[in-house]
Amino acid sequence: MAKTKQTDVLARLADAGEEVLSRLASSSGMDRVTGAVTNLKDQVDSLASKVRGMEKLEKRVEDLERKVERLSKPSSSRKTATARKTSTSRKTASKKKS
Repeated sequence: MAKTKQTDVLARLADAGEEVLSRLASSSGMDRVTGAVTNLKDQVDSLASKVRGMEKLEKRVEDLERKVERLSKPSSSRKTATARKTSTSRKTASKKKS
């Protein structure tokens, strides 16, 4: 007897759910809701593709930062070249004075 009662309750609930769904589908506002949800899905897809592009850009920026850091460190060859330029300019300046 309890199973029959439970089956009746479930059947009534299923019928009520079907009725609600059919009313929603036939209502005029449902078109706007469906359009809004579709638009939201498209925007989320677009945002996801942009985020994937950002990952590539972040990797490129990290690579460039490493290159800049490596190039900005003074090396021994740069120091000697700078010292030579300075000493030749001093010699030239002292020759002009004489």
